[in-house]
Parts: sequence; C-alpha cells; structure tokens
Amino acid sequence: MRTVLRNRELRRELGWFGLLTLVFAAASSLLIGLRAGFLSLVGGLSATGLYLCFILLRYRKMQELADSIDRVLHGQDAVLISQSREGELSILHNEIQKLTIRLGEQADRLRDDKLSLSKAIADVSHQLRTPLTGMNLTVNRLSKPNLSDAERRELLQTHAASLRRLDWLVEALLKLSKLDAGTVRYRIQTVRAASLLDQALEPYRIALELREIEVLTVCADETLICDPAWTVEAMGNLIKNCMEHTPAGGNIVVTVSQTPIFTEFTVEDTGSGFDPADLPHLFERFYKGKNAAPESVGIGLALSREILAAQNATITADNRPDASGARFRVRFYPGVV
Repeated sequence: MRTVLRNRELRRELGWFGLLTLVFAAASSLLIGLRAGFLSLVGGLSATGLYLCFILLRYRKMQELADSIDRVLHGQDAVLISQSREGELSILHNEIQKLTIRLGEQADRLRDDKLSLSKAIADVSHQLRTPLTGMNLTVNRLSKPNLSDAERRELLQTHAASLRRLDWLVEALLKLSKLDAGTVRYRIQTVRAASLLDQALEPYRIALELREIEVLTVCADETLICDPAWTVEAMGNLIKNCMEHTPAGGNIVVTVSQTPIFTEFTVEDTGSGFDPADLPHLFERFYKGKNAAPESVGIGLALSREILAAQNATITADNRPDASGARFRVRFYPGVV
C-alpha cells in the first residue's frame, strides 16, 4: 500500500475522487437532504475504495512482471511465463516475453559468433605461423657462410615458395573477410564458359605442365550469368585443388553442359578422391581432409563456396563413380541470379 501511495499521479487521482465525493455529498445534503448527502458520501467513498482495490491488483501484477523480468535478466529464469488471459497487462506481459526470447536468441548468436571468431583467429594464426616458421629456418640456413651454390639456390626456391604460399593465404583471407562483411559488389553479366575457363586455368598452366598433368576441357558455346572475376577465382580454386591431388601423368577434365534451367561445370581429376568421412566437411573453412596435400590450408574450397553461394550458384563434391578421383559440380541458374 505504501509503495502504491508513493505514486504522485495516484495520490492526485485519489484527491480528486475525494474532493468530488465531498462536493456531491454537500450538494445532495443542501438540495435534497442529509440522508441523500450521506448516501452520496458513502457511494463516493465506496467507489474510491473499489478503484483503489483495482489499482492495488494492477500494481501487484506489475510487480510480479517486474520480478519475472529481473529473474530473467539475472539468469535465474530462461523466459517469462506466458499469459493466456486477456487485458492490457497480459498483452504487455506476452510482448515482453517475445522480447526476452528474441534477446536470448541474439545473445546465443553473439556467443556463437564470438566462439567462431576465436576459433577462426586461432586457425589463421596457425596457418600463418607455418610458412613463417619455414621462412625463418630458411633465412637462418642462408646466413651460414659455408653453403654451396646448389644449396643456396635450393633454399632460395624454398623461401620463394613459402612467400607465395603466405601471399596466397593472406589474399584468400582478405577475400573471405570481404565476403563476410558483405562489401563485395558483384558485376553480373553474361559470359562465355570457354573464356571463363581459360582465365581460371591461366595461373596454373606452368604448374600443371611441371606436374605433367593434362587438362581437358569439353566446352562448346555455353554461356552463364555471373560475375566473371569472382567466378574465375572460384573455378580456379577447384582446379588448384584437383591439381594438388592428381599424380604426375594424370589428367583433369572440365565439362560444361547447359540446359534451359542451369549451366553446369563438372571438374574431375584422376587423383585419390575424397574420404567418405570428409565429404560433409569439404567446404568448411580450415578443414583438411585425410587425403589433403601437405601444403593445403583448407581455405580454397570454402572461398569457392562463398563466392558461388553469393551468386545463387550451387556446388557439390563427391567421388567419381566408376574410377578413382574427385568430382565437383557447379551449377549456375540464370533465372535467379
């Protein structure tokens, strides 16, 4: 009661009720008689008392709601107990319950994002440390005065390979961060599949020749709707993955087909293929399968998936059914890009 009466607006309302009751009682006594005035006074005081009872009941419900919210904020309850009754307070209670559920979901997502970020930072640190450690060892060996020219050339080649790997890793991480931040603007246009494949193969032609890997492309006049630069990046990563898993003398076959619904790229190699346990995780960041190459960092396939998904394209991976080797399928849907 004392808590209720501390409310200034409630005290003002009760004052007006009391004043009006006295005015009506006095007017009734003068105009009708003392009995009428007494009845007016009793009726007014009864109405005021009834109004005060309703106010007390409402304050009690509000206090219960405030206590429930306080328990939720302090983690003692997960959610508020929903109200099935009608009325303004019940509506307010249910709306606050929806709000607390939404805030709880956001808190869970933020906690998951924080864990994912922490894991990603640890993975990035590990991936950067590997080439840096190799470069430090190479520099230390190069500083020795008794190295032969052949040993020095070999160490310089190793050092250059570590630098290239580090440069590729940093570039890939920057591209992933742009995709995550949503700052990439795709320039969608119609391009020829053959031209796109030529651009995707260009950076790897020398490496493919040195590894004695033949690349066969089965492509006619197919076209697709995409961002050429980013799609070249995605397809190039698939070719790079196949190259790293194909032994000398093997081959990579890229087949393009087109239907009224989609344009499909099929990239196959004659390597070791995927372990069945790795198939559900191939496109996860920093995931390295059982047959992964030693220099693999687990970014290329994840980057390809992000690029393709942003263009409403799909990518799947499996093993060739009648021979050893991996197979990727990429589909572009012109009607939804």
